[in-house]
Amino acid sequence: MNDIDQKLLNKISDKNIRKAHAYNIRKNGKSIKRQISPYIDIISKEDNKGIDIYVKENTLIGIVHIPVIITESGLTDVVYNDFHIGKNSNVVILAGCGVHNDEHQDSEHDGIHRFYLEEDAKVKYIEKHYGEGIGNGKKILNPLTEIYMQPGSNMTMDTTQIKGVDQTTRKTKAILDGNATLIINEKILTSDSQNATTVFDVELNGTNASTHVVSRSVATENSYQEFVSNVIGNANCYAHVECDAILKDKGKVKAIPQIYAKNPDANLIHEAAIGKIAGEQLIKLMSLGLSEKEAEKLIIKGFLK
Repeated sequence: MNDIDQKLLNKISDKNIRKAHAYNIRKNGKSIKRQISPYIDIISKEDNKGIDIYVKENTLIGIVHIPVIITESGLTDVVYNDFHIGKNSNVVILAGCGVHNDEHQDSEHDGIHRFYLEEDAKVKYIEKHYGEGIGNGKKILNPLTEIYMQPGSNMTMDTTQIKGVDQTTRKTKAILDGNATLIINEKILTSDSQNATTVFDVELNGTNASTHVVSRSVATENSYQEFVSNVIGNANCYAHVECDAILKDKGKVKAIPQIYAKNPDANLIHEAAIGKIAGEQLIKLMSLGLSEKEAEKLIIKGFLK
């Protein structure tokens, strides 16, 4: 682990990673450090393209870190991570990817994460993405998340694209059984000519299944973002999807919402708001002595908080 590695880890994960109950650090396509516990096991897949994480039933609280860092230009890393969350367990999972690219070839990480939550399991999943480097090579991150939730399970998913990611397609697919709850909070910042697409596909199949999806994004300079949501209610269920975006400079954002009620008791709501920073917000902060640029940064920071 060198200084660049440590900086990337600090951006996307907890600085005290070794205090986690279990962790797996992946660098340039290979696992380089790992720790397990009596109730959380991590097993490499036979092709070395991912890991299986097993959380035992009735685990009171478990903390797992699985960061990925890429420092090799021209590398395309594809990883398949499967999470098996036992009945009545409670776990916090910290993931994410940091890419450092000082060269002219593209560096790409495609993370396929599949979650299998048994009855009454509870998961808090935190994922951060970050890119840096002076080269012309792109930093590309394409996360695919699949979530399968048995009755009574609960998952909160917080995802953040901090900065520096040139291109990303973020797909999330979830299938919920009765009384399962899925909460997703997404935050994305794009600049330069960066491009980000987010797609949510959620099926609510059981009675009292519910989801709340909130996407907050800021598109600056010449960047482009696209938000696509497809929520299907197959039972007496509830869904609330929010897409809020701020535009700055020549940034562009497109929202494509779709909600499909296949049951008369399905309650599905979608809200979308896209616009520039309100002038009264700038005026209020500038009256306190801030410059316009400083005021804009403060507003954006608070919006994505």
